[in-house]
Amino acid sequence: MSRGRKGTRLPSPDERKLWAQVTAHVTPLPGRPVRPEPVEPEAPEAGAAPAEKSGRPTAPKTQTALRPPARPSQPPLAPIEPRQRRKLARGTRSIDARIDLHGLTQAEAHVRLRGFLSQAQARGFTLVLVITGKGAGSMAAEGRGILRRVVPQWLAFPEMRSLVVGFEEAHPAHGGGGALYVRLRKAGRGRRL
Repeated sequence: MSRGRKGTRLPSPDERKLWAQVTAHVTPLPGRPVRPEPVEPEAPEAGAAPAEKSGRPTAPKTQTALRPPARPSQPPLAPIEPRQRRKLARGTRSIDARIDLHGLTQAEAHVRLRGFLSQAQARGFTLVLVITGKGAGSMAAEGRGILRRVVPQWLAFPEMRSLVVGFEEAHPAHGGGGALYVRLRKAGRGRRL
């Protein structure tokens, strides 16, 4: 065991390996340099031939490759609070805006929904109604009611997380299974890259 400056103990090879594993997924604070870890000269193994000395400096054997920082995980979608839901059902809480996607293709509906949510967020709206339609009973299996199935998937996509806090099926007075309440994130509180 060797000593570093001021008599502090340098970590063993096993400890350095463990520390490298722990810090592999850590990014330094902005403005802080990455400090190289102290390297203890390794003793040659018993019976091993001494290494040739070439006069060139060699890199320590315990270097770890820097990995790009992982993207921050997205917050989970949050349902509408029961109190808000009761107010919506009674009509004491108004819906800030609504969009009807009836009769649109998936591509058209996706573009319009994204634009609508962006504009609603920019205007400071917090709750909107997205009308998808219920589809035609038994015909839903034949391609009808596709928006009813795909709009919730779109709202859960990472690209929508900067806009959407959460969503859930609307009260029957607002369309029931053919509509969704969508809670919007306040502008400026989206994901930071």
